[in-house]
Amino acid sequence: MDQTLLASIVLIALTIGLLASGVWVSVALLIVGMALMEFFTAAPMGSLIASTLWDSSWGWALTSLPLFVWMGEILFRTNLSSDMFRGLSPWLSRLPGGLLHVNIIGCGIMAAVAGSSAVTCATIGRMSVPELTRRGYPPHMTIGTLAGSGTLGLLIPPSIVMIVYGVTAEQSIGRLFIAGVLPGIVLIMLFMGYTAAWSLLNKGKLPPPEPRVGLLERINKSRSLIPVALLIGAVVGSIYGGIATPTEAATFGVVGALILAVFSRTLTWASFMDSLLTAVRTSCMISFIIGCAACLSIAVAFVDIPRTLATWVDSMQLSPYVLLTVLAAFVLVLGCFLEGISIIVLTSSVMLPMVQSAGIDLIWFGIFIVILIEAAQITPPVGFNLFVLQSITGKNIIAVTRAAIPYFLVLMVLLVLIAVFPSIVLVLPSFMNG
Repeated sequence: MDQTLLASIVLIALTIGLLASGVWVSVALLIVGMALMEFFTAAPMGSLIASTLWDSSWGWALTSLPLFVWMGEILFRTNLSSDMFRGLSPWLSRLPGGLLHVNIIGCGIMAAVAGSSAVTCATIGRMSVPELTRRGYPPHMTIGTLAGSGTLGLLIPPSIVMIVYGVTAEQSIGRLFIAGVLPGIVLIMLFMGYTAAWSLLNKGKLPPPEPRVGLLERINKSRSLIPVALLIGAVVGSIYGGIATPTEAATFGVVGALILAVFSRTLTWASFMDSLLTAVRTSCMISFIIGCAACLSIAVAFVDIPRTLATWVDSMQLSPYVLLTVLAAFVLVLGCFLEGISIIVLTSSVMLPMVQSAGIDLIWFGIFIVILIEAAQITPPVGFNLFVLQSITGKNIIAVTRAAIPYFLVLMVLLVLIAVFPSIVLVLPSFMNG
């Protein structure tokens, strides 16, 4: 049997076996990488693994990761979620679907704060589910809007998953952030459009519209959201304008979040330490996964799996659309069992050479992968947003999954849109080049 083929079989079998046994993703990647190098190459495994772990631990691009995580943790502990419902509801209550749109817009705002899908879903869900239930909104639509919109935490910058992809694929994190803005806005509009259409077709299932509120009262209720909106705009705008690198913008974001927490009187020594330690734990976990994935990537490269796969794909003469369809199905299947960061670091060494050989832009492909991972967040059995909503609502996983299906299909619509109109992703990053 060809050595590369045998190594590929060992790679797949050993990875699946270790993950199925409950071994940490990072440790599983490291073990597989060490096994491939030891048994299928003549390379000095020990020194290569040590140098790869060291090299992957001090990359400058990775320094923005803990800072953005910390910024989100600080704002997560303020009154932002309660302020959001009070501030958004007067503006959205008269739309078809009423206060269901608060879930969508609220998740969009929280996504820019947290950078995490599960945190976005949990924060908005804890605030909105009791309110919408009390007002008589259909539970399945409350759950569905949260399940779909909670995934915005991965697409709208600053996104932790985008940072991981940027480091793994050696792409500009700033350009990735900006590339996610327009698709994120389009996705919010698609979610709101579906919700409005459902509401118009099912008027009898919704409570009566909220009473009209004057313009001055709307502005008054929304004023607490202005500082956070300005902070988010300044962080993303400084990257887009070329004023700051992602790391510098993240530093500014942390300082701004601390100032907001002080003025909102939610910053105590206990909350400060809690946010800091949570950010450290999260960042260390992600960094360890990235380092171990780099070891696996080196091993896979030594065994020549990426070049062999790319040659095989080239020989099949697949069109880019067919290749993307195959990769999309592959990622969605993985998403049934793994979370987003693990999917990116596990598959990058194989997928990226194939995508590059097909002439697909890696910035565009990054957004494509992020949208797929968003969809995987609401697919069983390991859709994290489903578990979050199950704990918040008390519904069984089948009911939560059924409510999320229409919004999963909306995500698929967005995938088709960016494939047919790639400028949705690439138009804003192109200005950064100029």
